[in-house]
Order: sequence, then C-alpha cells, then structure tokens
Amino acid sequence: MVMELVCEQVGKKYGDSLWAVRNVSLQCGPGMIGLVGPNGSGKTTLLRMLATLLPPGEGRILWNGRDIRTTGSELRQVLGYMPQEFGLYPEFTARQFLRYLAAMKGLPKSMARRRVDEVLEIVAMERFAERKLGTYSGGMKQRIGIAQALLNDPELLIVDEPTVGLDPQERVRFRLLLGSFTRSRLVILSTHIIHDVEAMAGRLLIMHEGQVQADTTSEALLKEAIGRVWTVTTDADTANRLQHAYQVSGIISQSSGITLRILSSQRPHEDALNVEPVLEDAYLLVAGVKTAPGATL
Repeated sequence: MVMELVCEQVGKKYGDSLWAVRNVSLQCGPGMIGLVGPNGSGKTTLLRMLATLLPPGEGRILWNGRDIRTTGSELRQVLGYMPQEFGLYPEFTARQFLRYLAAMKGLPKSMARRRVDEVLEIVAMERFAERKLGTYSGGMKQRIGIAQALLNDPELLIVDEPTVGLDPQERVRFRLLLGSFTRSRLVILSTHIIHDVEAMAGRLLIMHEGQVQADTTSEALLKEAIGRVWTVTTDADTANRLQHAYQVSGIISQSSGITLRILSSQRPHEDALNVEPVLEDAYLLVAGVKTAPGATL
C-alpha cells in the first residue's frame, strides 16, 4: 500500500508579515512522527494544512504524489483528525455521538453501526458507551476524540496536543493507545510535551518560529547532548546569575542549596559536574528554549 505525505517548501502567512509556517519540506511514510515545539511554533497551523482545513500560502502538499489542493477529497477519505479542541455534545451518549459523526463522514448506515462498535472497543470505552458525554472525565473525552478520528479506518491519523489537561496516569494510557496504531498508518502527533513522544515516535520534527529546526530521532538528539548537561548545587545569588547566563532545564531548592541542571557546551561553574542527558535536555538544546530566572521546570 502506497502511503506517502510530502511537503514541498510549505508556508502560511497571516497578514503582511507574520509567518506561522515557513519553508517546511518533509517526506513522511508509515509510522509515528512526533511534531514537537513550544506553543506558537507553528505546529497547529501545519497540521491544519495537512488536514486540508487551511490551504498553503506557499508550496505544495502531496498525498501519494497528488497535490491536495486539487485532490483534497481523496485525502479526507483516508484521514483521521483529532484537533486540540473538538466539540462534544454533552447530552449525547458516546454511541449516539459517534453514529452522528459516522453519518457526517458519509459511512453507510450498516457500516457505521459496526464501525462505531469497533472503535469503542479499540479505545476501551464500550462499557461507557451509553453514558452522556457531559459526565465523562478528561481522559474519557480524549478517548472519544480518538474514536471519532478512527471511524473511517484512516491511513493518515493527525492528533494535535492530545494529552493537554490529562493527569499523568491518563497521559500514559493515551500514549499506549496511540502507539498501538502505528503499524499500518502514518500517525502525526503534535505536542509541546517531549515525554509524550519519547517512547513512541521513531522520528522527531522540532519546530521553532514556524520552521522545522531539526528532523531527527530521540537517539540522535541524546547523542548530540552528551557532554553538554551539568549539575551544580550553589547559593541563591549564584544560582540566579547562572540562570541568567545559561539554559537551565531543572532547579531544585533543598537545605544544602539550590541545585541547577544546566545546558552548556562548556563547564558553567567550577563545581559543576557533567551528567547524562535526558530527552528534555536534548530537545531544549536544539530548540534554544531558555527558562526565565526563578522558573521551575
């Protein structure tokens, strides 16, 4: 089965000079891709263009070699999309809601009923299918969001910030659920939380100010960060100066002083010790995100 999504110098500008996305070129096949970057980096705008909800201002997006400007309907037939915010009807049960969306997607009635039952089982919500959506927890609503995106058994699944507002246990469940879909699909998961893609995505795209700053893997990012992560425990004044001078990925106040986790190519302090990087360190080094003094990550 051919399954290829290509971006050729794609850009989108708002107004005369504000570029939300600029000069993005990608080639994507089956598997999971983690699209990461800070809020405002252009992730959602790029996803909306991939989902045919926004036309590119520049460049082309191709699905299986065909420009989606003219063949968008073909892509939508095999597309599942879960936006960051999607509307639920609180008085509907989950089954009613999914049957309604299946009809909106044009699924024949007999197929729609069968497919609704299948996706409810996939997301482990069949036991709660007759409960009204207004009674659902955040994690349950997100599962229904994924269920509606799977109704047409999509080849391309796009998920935008799916774990925002979920507690740690629900986030883990959701990551495991998404990870089970990648065998026969192209899944694009957008998030600003690096841990959400660490254990699932074989490929990472890091966006910053509308551009893809790195097209890499977790392993490659970690390798590049070796020797550039330090820890030091010091007094408050010195800690404050170090925070102004360097990227800091962690800070802990304790009785012995303030311990900083510092990102730097050179030793930032005479007492600093080199430590093994974690993916968040590596991501911050590439993205160039600098925490404000006094902030806690």
